[in-house]
Amino acid sequence: MNIDQSSRRIAEIGIIPVIRAANSVEARQAVQAIYAGGISIVEITMTVPDCENVIRDVVREYGEKILVGAGTVLNYEQAIKCLDAGATFLVSPGLCLPVLKGAQAQNKLAIPGAMTPTELLAASNEGATLIKIFPCENLGGPKYIKALKGPFPKANLIPTGGVTLSNVADYLAAGSFALGIGGELADLKALRAGNVAEITAKAKTLLESVTAALQLRRTSAKPA
Repeated sequence: MNIDQSSRRIAEIGIIPVIRAANSVEARQAVQAIYAGGISIVEITMTVPDCENVIRDVVREYGEKILVGAGTVLNYEQAIKCLDAGATFLVSPGLCLPVLKGAQAQNKLAIPGAMTPTELLAASNEGATLIKIFPCENLGGPKYIKALKGPFPKANLIPTGGVTLSNVADYLAAGSFALGIGGELADLKALRAGNVAEITAKAKTLLESVTAALQLRRTSAKPA
């Protein structure tokens, strides 16, 4: 998938599950549980041991059924390894121009991170079409997204860090493009306890809530 296709898929689903795990087995189990809950996007972070091979295995198993991204991509070398493994999009905690430009050169989506208006402006001026706001809850949560949308009304913002089932509607109402969700969804304690069904149930509930909030926003945006 190219940049536009990946962006549309993320907009449709509204959720990017962030998977951090102690090993590749846990990561694959988390992917399976989340997909069973109806969410067809995953971001597998570089902090997962053997991340590239996990990405390669997930892409081989699910094909285009799942939009597979790599997270916590910190430099050009990591970016190229993940893209070669089959990652369709890359996510970084901050703005790394070699990562952004390396992905753009292959017409792949890169989502840099930003915290301040200055960082958001810098990422936008470098051609970033989606921007991760991190750590969003620490910065003010939905109110911070709403504040950023004032001077940047066309910015496609993806708050990450502190997004939970209880605040997804508020984040989307504030103008978020989509939501990055980590431990709230990919619950490793549940996984290690053998409660895979708990993760799947959370994914279903979360997807229902986000879908309803997106539908409400689209309906409200239609002219009377």
